[in-house]
Amino acid sequence: MTIRFAILGAGRIGRVHAQAIESNPQAQLVAVADYYEKIANDLIETFGGEFRSIDAIASAKDIDAVLICTPTNTHADLVEKFARAGKAIFCEKPIDLDIDRVVACLKVVEETGTKLMVGFNRRFDPHFVALKAVITSGKIGEIEMINIISRDPGAPPAEYIKVSGGIFKDMTIHDFDMARFPLGEEIETVMASASVLVDPVIGELGDFDSANVILTTASGKQCAISNSRRATYGYDQRIEVHGSLGMVSAQNQREVSIELATADGYLKPPLYDFFMTRYIAAYAAEITAFITSIASDTPATPSGQDGLESLAIAEATLKSIAEGRAVKISEVL
Repeated sequence: MTIRFAILGAGRIGRVHAQAIESNPQAQLVAVADYYEKIANDLIETFGGEFRSIDAIASAKDIDAVLICTPTNTHADLVEKFARAGKAIFCEKPIDLDIDRVVACLKVVEETGTKLMVGFNRRFDPHFVALKAVITSGKIGEIEMINIISRDPGAPPAEYIKVSGGIFKDMTIHDFDMARFPLGEEIETVMASASVLVDPVIGELGDFDSANVILTTASGKQCAISNSRRATYGYDQRIEVHGSLGMVSAQNQREVSIELATADGYLKPPLYDFFMTRYIAAYAAEITAFITSIASDTPATPSGQDGLESLAIAEATLKSIAEGRAVKISEVL
């Protein structure tokens, strides 16, 4: 069975997904839509398909599924449009920056019986998958504490920050999902602290660039998340899970894993410097999982509800910082 795809949005993440489709024998790229036809045609020249309008894709009989890679403020409307059109939908996170809008969108998804998967690619990283497998096996016992470090090499441009929804809905939301991924129970309370230490312009735009968040479940399990928009040494991505019987961790990745020892000391190659290279295997596995879900008619994961839960944690984080207190998720969702 070949799943026929259309990509909406031919920017950098659209190209990553186009590569994943091209490399999967069960998938075919049929059409690409973008506000800028030249950008769409550049992608088509490399990966195939043809340029079509969004309306044409919605009504097309030769398209089974769409990948929504457009700006965030278009996601919810497009999810609803293609749900009503009967297409399977993969949507980059978040579905929207507003919780009520996401709830309304997911109602349409439920009413139409649409298959919807949200793009939390880190769940598919082979190192994090292996970490989850160890947890599931019971080798470290019951989870007690999780530490997640997620630091970008540098801050995005001001124009991006203006429309991103801020660090918690743009960057930390991946870590919120990665906290939920192994925990096995939902987050109950959030306590957070945030500062502007990297670039004062970020603060002028009402955002933060340095943050620490503590998530706590009803049973008392904790996850501490450390974020920064500046890591001079590369793209810093680490997870440590401590349990009643032991600990399992996933460390930073490098393009090559070697270590040089000389009289000057021990040297290792630099870390990956961007999420597009660090998570290339995860993006491919993510699309493979979506294809498998369509072909086997099984639920898609992460789901729209997963997207909503992580957005609610982000909203509670903002409320915690504004009010200087622990905030329950029930206060925002």
